[in-house]
Amino acid sequence: MRSACLMIIATTFCVAIGSVSSQPKLPSLDLAFFVRRVEPIFLEKRLSHTRCYVCHVESNNAFRLEKLAPGSKSWTDEQSRRNFETVSILVNPGDPATSRLLLHPLAPEAGGDVFHSGGRQFASKADPAWKTLAAWVNGAKLDAPGK
Repeated sequence: MRSACLMIIATTFCVAIGSVSSQPKLPSLDLAFFVRRVEPIFLEKRLSHTRCYVCHVESNNAFRLEKLAPGSKSWTDEQSRRNFETVSILVNPGDPATSRLLLHPLAPEAGGDVFHSGGRQFASKADPAWKTLAAWVNGAKLDAPGK
């Protein structure tokens, strides 16, 4: 009886381990891609909208960017690392469709959130900047071909 119980426990354990290991691995977020491709989006002036940076540099929400030094057009390496950590919390790696960073500024008719006080930065998922954000969330690497 005892050996039968041990066999059942061992089988259950092996099945559980197998199901965990068969789940797809989430992509990792690439810091270099973030610095070179994503951060410039936050500084870009978009037609009829203010830059993300203007509202999110001193915001009181989860998306708070580091303050640029006077006269600077980009962040230091340390500031970029802090921005990366902050922004990484707003995404679900491998799933742009559920990532707040992509949904919040996207027009509701394109599947975005209903409210964003900064307006609709992206009218659709076809916007090149939205696609860049989605690529990063999907694990794009700076050194990958075509990136």
